Amino acid sequence: MNGSAADQQLLETITASVPTDIAGVVARIHAIDNVLANGDGLKWFNLLYLNVTEKIDTQAPPGGWESPAWLARLDVVFAGLYFTAVRGWLENSANVPSSWKALFEARFRSGVDRIQFALVGMNAHINHDLALALLQTDDELDLVPTKNSPQSDDYEHVNGILEAVLPQALQYLATGILGELAQDTGKIGRLLAIWNVRAARDLAWDCASHLRLLSGTAREVALATQDQLTGVLGRSLLLHV
Repeated sequence: MNGSAADQQLLETITASVPTDIAGVVARIHAIDNVLANGDGLKWFNLLYLNVTEKIDTQAPPGGWESPAWLARLDVVFAGLYFTAVRGWLENSANVPSSWKALFEARFRSGVDRIQFALVGMNAHINHDLALALLQTDDELDLVPTKNSPQSDDYEHVNGILEAVLPQALQYLATGILGELAQDTGKIGRLLAIWNVRAARDLAWDCASHLRLLSGTAREVALATQDQLTGVLGRSLLLHV
C-alpha cells in the first residue's frame, strides 16, 4: 500500500465514531496499529501508547481509584487530543501543534530508532496535550483539583505506573518484536535521562494550574510557548543519542 493510500485508511480509522470510554480508546489505538506499517514512525508511539494505556487500565491501586470517573474522563479526553492531532496532519490543517509536527514530519525518516519515535510522541502527548486534557476534564466535571486531592492522588499513582512500565515498554519496542532486528537498548537509558515521564507529568499538572489563571492573549502566548518548546525537545529526541 502506498503512503497516500495508507494515510487515507488511517484517516478513516481516526474519523470513526469518537470513543467515549477507556475500552473505546484502547480499541481505537488497536485499530490504528493495524493500519500503520512498520516503516512508519507513528506506529511506535501508537504501540507504546497502547501498552501503557492497557497497563494503567489494569493496575488500579489496592483500594481502587479515588476518583474513577475523573480519571476515566481524563483518559478519553487525553486520547482525543492525539486522535485530533493525527487527523489534523492528515487533513493538512494549519492548527497541528508544533510538538506533534516533530513526529509527523519524521514518520518515514531513516536512521531513527523505534524508541526515539515512541518518545517523541510521548513528549508531544504529555508536554503539550496533558495540561489541555486536565483543563477540559476539570471544566466538564466542575472541579479544581488541588495537591492531595483524590484526583491528584490518582494522578500520582499513574505517574508511578508509567515510571515503572515505560522502560519495559521501550525495551520491547527495541528488541521484542518478532522478525525485527534488535536495536542498541543502551539508548533507552540515555533517552530517559533526557526525557523523564514523571517530571513531564508533574510539569503538565503545574502548567494546567497556571493556565487556569490566564485568559485571552496571555493564555494563547503561554500555550504557544509551551508548544514551541515541546517541539524543540521532540526534534532533539530524534537526533543520534
